[in-house]
Amino acid sequence: MTQKTIQGNADLAKQIRLRRSELGLTIEEAASRAGVGTKTWCRYEAGESIRSDKCKGVCKALNWLSLPGQEAGTPTEFSLEEYKDHEAWSRFLEDEFGTRAALSFAIGSDLLLDHLQEDMDELAAMPAGSHIGQLEISFIDGFLPRQFLMHYTYEFLYRIKCSLYSMRIRAQSGLPLRAHSVAEELLVTFCEQEASALIELSGKFYEIGDETSGDWIFDLFGDSDLLQFLYSGMYLEPDHPYHLSHWYEPQFYME
Repeated sequence: MTQKTIQGNADLAKQIRLRRSELGLTIEEAASRAGVGTKTWCRYEAGESIRSDKCKGVCKALNWLSLPGQEAGTPTEFSLEEYKDHEAWSRFLEDEFGTRAALSFAIGSDLLLDHLQEDMDELAAMPAGSHIGQLEISFIDGFLPRQFLMHYTYEFLYRIKCSLYSMRIRAQSGLPLRAHSVAEELLVTFCEQEASALIELSGKFYEIGDETSGDWIFDLFGDSDLLQFLYSGMYLEPDHPYHLSHWYEPQFYME
């Protein structure tokens, strides 16, 4: 069966090149993140068509929700006032860390739930014990620490999805949205990263003032241990607080 394609053009090619440059990615790095060869990526940047089954990978590599010009049905426009009535809007985050923080959690948690479900649906069709590293394209594996890749199974995704639902309930209830565990620190970080793309695409920074930085998450955590221990290439022994076996243990801001 012939694969459907997204027609390439000079404007799309230019936007792909500029976006890759903004992210500081080489062609090789972008192609790897997209799950295609470097020659294929070069063709995209030359204005050639993109196979529809490869669009998801290109968007993942460039941190886009969809290709420019293909946003029909994608909520790239939003009203800040409408989001303040969102079920995951956290008054605690808004009061303590600013509008950007509350907006990021509300938007990011919606997107993250969708991406978790996408990966879960694919893993459900694979043999038990399969992990996201075996998926052709996953929006989640780029966020998670590589040391524990083979443990990111359907059961893992289900558990972390339940943790996110629990955080959304706390937000809706007006409770302090502190990250009490490593899993919750990761979820807050993922939500900020997910939301940043949509906020950028919307072009509505002016609605949230100058709060365009994601540094609020480290103010929320009180440190940057998450980066130091999970994203610096450090090997963690099983007794380390940031080892996967301890991710769901309440460790932070506990009385």
